[in-house]
Amino acid sequence: MIDMQKDAALKGLQLPFGVLEVWYPDPSGWDTAGFEALKRRELDEIMLLAPEYDRKRDFSEDPYFRYFRKFKKTYPVMAQLESFLLKGRPFPEWSPINQVAFLTELKTRVLLGTHDVERVQGPVTLYRPAAEESFTGMGGRESHSYKGDLTGRDDGGIILSMIAGPDERTCLQEDTLHPVYLVFAPEGYPAARVENCLEQIAAYVRALAPGARMERLVL
Repeated sequence: MIDMQKDAALKGLQLPFGVLEVWYPDPSGWDTAGFEALKRRELDEIMLLAPEYDRKRDFSEDPYFRYFRKFKKTYPVMAQLESFLLKGRPFPEWSPINQVAFLTELKTRVLLGTHDVERVQGPVTLYRPAAEESFTGMGGRESHSYKGDLTGRDDGGIILSMIAGPDERTCLQEDTLHPVYLVFAPEGYPAARVENCLEQIAAYVRALAPGARMERLVL
């Protein structure tokens, strides 16, 4: 399994971090029709929330919303949900592996990251940087970590940031078959809820690819 660890400063904190590594079989063995049917049912159920949706009621006390607000940022899962519920934006159809993560975020409102394990260089260390550190974000954009934000680096540099998102080198690719789904959580978030989110991801993976192999842990 992918080698992930927390640095000494994070050990002992209630800062659960979920990891679900998946070895997908060749796409010829996927049940895309079954996954599509499940996805449509889940999205229909989520859409039923639209008439009663209220940002203040639904997110003002949400620990993710409050975490992102500390950095003067909008919680991206909230923005995704509002785009789907209120603006009629279509569900992204790129890569069923990515759809698993996106659907989980809409369903659970928990923040995920997805990376290609084959592109990770050595062990990954989670830490909180003392200052901004530059890296190349997804899409080739110049990005940086944020002081005090949960960040991860491998032997090649930063690959993830809770606020800034994934890097370009290890982010999901069109040919990825060996991803790792990561569940971020603010400090104090219950580990049981991270476990539940991992199980939700695993359920979608099983629907998409019944022959997939999975390993999980909560750091």
